[in-house]
Parts: sequence; structure tokens; C-alpha cells
Amino acid sequence: MPASAPSLSPEQLEELQSLLKDWLRLTGRTQSDLRRALRAGSIRMPVLLEELQVTWSRQGAAGLAERLCAIEAQWLAEEPGEDDDFSAANDPLAHSMGQLDLLLQEIRGDSGS
Repeated sequence: MPASAPSLSPEQLEELQSLLKDWLRLTGRTQSDLRRALRAGSIRMPVLLEELQVTWSRQGAAGLAERLCAIEAQWLAEEPGEDDDFSAANDPLAHSMGQLDLLLQEIRGDSGS
């Protein structure tokens, strides 16, 4: 992978925004939760996308997927709205492979078949 990947195209940014909105809705999280996880300066979607675009430009698709997977893992380890409650470990979703893990696996070419 080159040291610096090109910027995301407008179409890719739209797709990423759609993915993020769906992901947040499915996980019961908010843009505020994502802002905290990314350590971004604002909860506004353009700011969140800009932060992820920096990851893309430095590490490419695999780096972006890894970062989002790490955020998902962090969220699965805590219950929404509760700081240090690890009851999410009993959640069936926590025991299954998340969509972002599947994306990372596909990017790496580890489909297993």
C-alpha cells in the first residue's frame, strides 16, 4: 500500500456517509458517540467524514476499516448510555461478527473460500 492513498471521491464520501448513518442506527449510537470515538472536533457529519478521510489518506481502505472495527469493538464492550457496564458481553450481537469485521475481512481477501 502506498504511503499516501488518494482522497475519497465525492461518490465514495456519499457511500461512507450512508454506511455511517446506517451503522449508527443499527448500533443504537449517535454522531456524538462517533465524535468521541474519533476524537473529532464536532458531531457534524462533514467533520466526522473529514476525520475518516485522513485515516483513508494515510492507511487506505484497510486502515479505515480497521479504525471503524476498533470503534465497533469498543462500543460492543460497553452498553449505550452506560460508562463501564460490560453487560453487552451477554448481547447476541457481541458474539457475532459485525458488519465492519466482514468489510475488513473482504478488504484483506480473507473470505475463507
